[in-house]
Amino acid sequence: MIHLLVDSSTNSGEELSKITMPIVFNEPLSFLQRITEYMEHTYLIHKACTRSDSIERMQLVAAFAISAVASQWDRTGKPFNPLLGETFELTRDEEGYRLISEQVSHHPPISAFYSESLNQNFSFHGSIYPKLKFWGKSVEAEPKGTMTLELSKHREAYTWTNPMCCVHNVILGKLWIEQYGTVEIVNHSTGDKCLLNFKPCGMFGKELHRVEGHIQDKSKKKHRVIYGKWTECVYSIEPKVYEANKKAEKKSGGDSKKHKQSTGGDDADEMPDVQETVTMVPGSTLLWRVAPRPPNSTQMYNFTNFAMTLNELEPGMIGVIAPTDCRLRPDIRAMENGDIDTASREKERLEEKQRAARRERAKDEEEWSTRWFQQGNNPYTGAADWIYKGGYFDRRYPHLPDIY
Repeated sequence: MIHLLVDSSTNSGEELSKITMPIVFNEPLSFLQRITEYMEHTYLIHKACTRSDSIERMQLVAAFAISAVASQWDRTGKPFNPLLGETFELTRDEEGYRLISEQVSHHPPISAFYSESLNQNFSFHGSIYPKLKFWGKSVEAEPKGTMTLELSKHREAYTWTNPMCCVHNVILGKLWIEQYGTVEIVNHSTGDKCLLNFKPCGMFGKELHRVEGHIQDKSKKKHRVIYGKWTECVYSIEPKVYEANKKAEKKSGGDSKKHKQSTGGDDADEMPDVQETVTMVPGSTLLWRVAPRPPNSTQMYNFTNFAMTLNELEPGMIGVIAPTDCRLRPDIRAMENGDIDTASREKERLEEKQRAARRERAKDEEEWSTRWFQQGNNPYTGAADWIYKGGYFDRRYPHLPDIY
């Protein structure tokens, strides 16, 4: 998810959002493009729109929420911090949606996004403030912000927050990532909930990458159990069948002693050697399986096929996308072309330009004005959020800031 270089003077538990990292620790994508990767498995939303049963819809929404973090596995490069006013748009006609995102705040860094289906069946939007903390051997990222999915045909709205992410061995050893924490998906129309537990690695590594949870209705009756790995696949099953299978497993003795314990002390946090795939319980329904990464992924920052397309700048885009679009950032483009020295110089130039613009605004007592989003409250949770104002796809871009 996020790879940061930290020195020995950094205090444990310290917030890291204002620390500048050397460019060699980046990957050639902006954070605005990184959050667009939530859309990789949009087919799950389209499928949910076709289901008449609310529990079946919730299953697919849960699978979508889990799949949204799948691309983070082995992605230890840090995305570029977006400049204030930077934007990114993505239109996928074949997958039936379009998206716009904007960096709406620099301190704290907040990215807002809004996507909608081209047939007006759904909208998916949110704002993200990734709070980073250093804990000695690891960096923990808390993805503050609410995800909201609206299915217009069913007049439903779902909200959730993403799990915590931890990058181990930021100073010594092989980098590896785990996601953990409870994710609660709420259907605000029916009262249905899906409670997902992204399990921490644990002492023996048995739980690494595992997700387990259940769907309940407003009377708290359990309807389905969800289980799998966020790096691999997710299944759904009847609760009674799942519990019976777990009891049978316990009777047979389990396999926790086969797993490798991670090291303590000042050494690196070894990633547990857990290679087995998810064992499907008979009677389960497969909800989602991760797509294999391209053969050259390890030479390309461990990008997925989807991530590899995000920086494509086709001739027809020039003059159509906003001049603030990430694809036009010279530092990211130079890094993608393998010119690290130019990328580093351009990154410093853009950051200084941003600081100079901020000083000018302070001198003139001007407030920064966002273009496509405005502060407000999430209509379903009441929490502070950034709401899309509309108008981006009208292709009129007057008075956009010169950020590059």
